[in-house]
Amino acid sequence: MLQIQENVSLKNFNTFGVEANARYFVEINHRDELTELFMDPQWRQTEALVLGGGSNMLLVNDFGGLVIRINIRGIEHRISHQDVFIEAGAGEVWNDLVNFCVIRNYAGLENLSLIPGSVGASPIQNIGAYGVELQDVFHSCCAFEVASGAFKTFNKADCKFGYRESVFKSELKGKYIIVSVKLHLSLVPNFNLSYGAIEQELAARGITEPTIKDVSQVVSHIRVSKLPDPTTIGNAGSFFKNPVIGTEQFKTLQTNFPGVVHYPAHNGHVKLAAGWLIEQCGWKGKVVGHTGTWKNQALVLVNHGGATGEEVYSLSSQIIDSVYTKFGVSLQREVNIIG
Repeated sequence: MLQIQENVSLKNFNTFGVEANARYFVEINHRDELTELFMDPQWRQTEALVLGGGSNMLLVNDFGGLVIRINIRGIEHRISHQDVFIEAGAGEVWNDLVNFCVIRNYAGLENLSLIPGSVGASPIQNIGAYGVELQDVFHSCCAFEVASGAFKTFNKADCKFGYRESVFKSELKGKYIIVSVKLHLSLVPNFNLSYGAIEQELAARGITEPTIKDVSQVVSHIRVSKLPDPTTIGNAGSFFKNPVIGTEQFKTLQTNFPGVVHYPAHNGHVKLAAGWLIEQCGWKGKVVGHTGTWKNQALVLVNHGGATGEEVYSLSSQIIDSVYTKFGVSLQREVNIIG
């Protein structure tokens, strides 16, 4: 029997560690419990917030509806020739899945090591790091349709993946709850080492022919050196998307700021390093009240203790304004704002 709790603190369910309450709260440990939950008309008519690891969200206010915490576990894998198919429950910790694959030498997830959050959130956000995105290894996902109570399988095309975007963040937002994700990996590595400091760190370690484990360890090392541990200081990782601009705008920007950090993007566009833009505006390591930016990475906003969601949001607005004033570039929040 499902246990619906009332007036539950969400402080321990969001990595920012901000205080907010849920009017109603339920934990789902098996997909059939979603069917049971939404058989009750009350919950079909109540605004819902689906929580996994709570790592890519900022709670600005209390949530007056039903918070559904997805805790569906389990990892299954099947090998066919050089192909590896992994299916994981939406409640699995993303990095546990990465480690599961790295230990077994299944290639494809090594660049996505140490990304916080749950497996279920990965296709919603099309998570990515160091030149690799989830869509590169995605096969399909199974999701529960709230309105009908049916389970549907979405393939890669169905998900309409973009940069930190998917159909689940746009036209299907709030209509489906992901219960499992299936990935297509390989026994033969095809490493992407050109992004960030991966090649330099491998060279520093004297590694010329890296293994899957080597790449995963290097990526983890780089992330730890740049990003704060959410268990010791509240944060949601990268708060802003790296902006993508047209070539003409980039040429003008590069003329005025020759050192602008950039990477090639799709269709001849250019991706800018949001962290660099923010740092150039003097925000890196700055403390504002109970919040601020991380000392080693200006892209990360942190809760130094006691910060409210409104404080963090206000800081993000100030940063957006200052980057636009200096560079004429509009930053977009990567973190989901709740409330």
